[in-house]
Amino acid sequence: MKLSKLNLSILIILLILTIDQISKILIKTNFAIGDEVQVLGNWFILHFTENPGMAFGLKFWGIWGKIALSLFRIAAIIAIGWYLLRLIRQNEIKGIIVGLSLILAGALGNIIDSAFYGFLFDTGTTFNPQLNEWISYYGVSKLSFTGYAGFLQGCVVDMLYFPIIDIVMPNWVPLLGGERFMFFRPVFNIADSSITIGVFYLLLFHRDKLFGHHPKSNN
Repeated sequence: MKLSKLNLSILIILLILTIDQISKILIKTNFAIGDEVQVLGNWFILHFTENPGMAFGLKFWGIWGKIALSLFRIAAIIAIGWYLLRLIRQNEIKGIIVGLSLILAGALGNIIDSAFYGFLFDTGTTFNPQLNEWISYYGVSKLSFTGYAGFLQGCVVDMLYFPIIDIVMPNWVPLLGGERFMFFRPVFNIADSSITIGVFYLLLFHRDKLFGHHPKSNN
């Protein structure tokens, strides 16, 4: 049976959200902060960390910055969702629908952590206003609904780590000689990956159609 473009979009979003949330809950309820398991030697590691801010481990300082970022994400989700529905009604090509659905799914996956994980788990990374920094915790969290933070104050769970290159640069290399070089350093999650894949896919294959004038297609 051929899926409509709306059903295709819903399927992509539900699939990404399911995989993203299951992986995050399994990691958070079985790993302590900093715990890791080598999946493919030193190339692919499951490494548990919590991110209070932006994607790929970047931080947005302070609790008010955290809340502002979460509100911005919600506004972005609403805008992307509205635009996606508009394109579906206009019978836009499937490639663009798929790309935007991946971006929307990733954004939803991370806002779920931020909005609700503070309520769902008993422990998590929290902001200490006296120290003016984010404070980690000890042990393994439980899905107990006792809560560790308020609405929009939960932290995003990251676990995918690909330090494919980890070397000390030769002394003869200008500026970087003797320094440690690692690629890819950030720890991320399925939602981050979905956003990145969606963005690069649209830019590589549908940039002109997405941002320019183009005829509609039934494909």
